[in-house]
Amino acid sequence: MSEHTQLPNLAFIATIFLLLSFTLFGCKQETENSERPEYFFLRPDLEKMYGYTQAVKVDNIIKVGGVISIDENGNPIAKDDYLQQMKNCYASLEKVLEHYGCTFDDVVLENIYTTSMAELQKSASYRHEIYKNHFPTGSWIGIKELGLPEMMIEIELEALIPGK
Repeated sequence: MSEHTQLPNLAFIATIFLLLSFTLFGCKQETENSERPEYFFLRPDLEKMYGYTQAVKVDNIIKVGGVISIDENGNPIAKDDYLQQMKNCYASLEKVLEHYGCTFDDVVLENIYTTSMAELQKSASYRHEIYKNHFPTGSWIGIKELGLPEMMIEIELEALIPGK
């Protein structure tokens, strides 16, 4: 093999080595600077019994699992009242957001799961009382049933902690 052939191969190998080094160093830096997840239990006994956490904070992002209209013991509230179930969901979500120093203005994603799209559409204007400055992105998803048969609506959120 001639000397001219070895130089381009050597340059190629050196370039690949440098790219891999930068990539690995960049990943390591991000991992070192990331916070560990912080778990928040809204209803600790209930969540431990069923095996879930209501919210998890990673860096400046809060992910809030689906909230339904239940009391502290997991009993359904407002069984036949869609709008009241919606209001109860938002009241629970507000408690989670407040724990992290957030409001509904910090919500960037909202997914609503419902067993009745018609009822959601009738009650949707209530969301103007929740989102006063802007609406988050998200989806309305019609499903057959939720975790408790009496429930008609479940809401999950993602929010960004301000100033982080």
